[in-house]
Amino acid sequence: MQPVLTPLPPESFRSKPWKNGGGVTLDIADASRPGADPAGWEGMIWRLGRTGIVAPGPFSDLTGYERLQAVIVGCGLVLDGAEGEIDLRLPFRPVRYDGGIPLVSRLENGPVEVVNLIADRSLCAIDLAVPVAGEAIALGAGTHILYAPGEAVRGRCGETAFAIPGAHALRIDAQAEGMLTVEAGQALLAIIRLR
Repeated sequence: MQPVLTPLPPESFRSKPWKNGGGVTLDIADASRPGADPAGWEGMIWRLGRTGIVAPGPFSDLTGYERLQAVIVGCGLVLDGAEGEIDLRLPFRPVRYDGGIPLVSRLENGPVEVVNLIADRSLCAIDLAVPVAGEAIALGAGTHILYAPGEAVRGRCGETAFAIPGAHALRIDAQAEGMLTVEAGQALLAIIRLR
């Protein structure tokens, strides 16, 4: 069965305050429990978003959630915690960490923009990948969001060719194994599988 591809233009994204009120995030795609407010934090199952970090400060407490994060604009982000630092200094290098760890951001080279994939670890298994142009990636059954944070991205998903304009995303709902190839452009691939 061919995966279902759904374009996600920027006008479908939703702006929302951070859980701690320290900034604003732009939700690219998400899922919430039935009856939960999708614009809120209660009842969130998973969320892929983009946010700017313009000043050092505490990160929101997301106990029970897994986080994957990658810098997409700028460089030099470090998250300081009691167990040491989480190094996000280099762009397009996703890092996984526990959303419940108390962390404070440090900006070594000015403001940055990041992509966050956050999920309830009891309900989802997640990953955040940076496809290499020309390299095929196996997609299992689940929801996959291919995001073009800057330039346009072209590629193939199974037998279907796609083109994603810059700042847009493509949702891929797969029922079975399939292959994804990014042929041109810099993208991030969020992988969400319900447990």
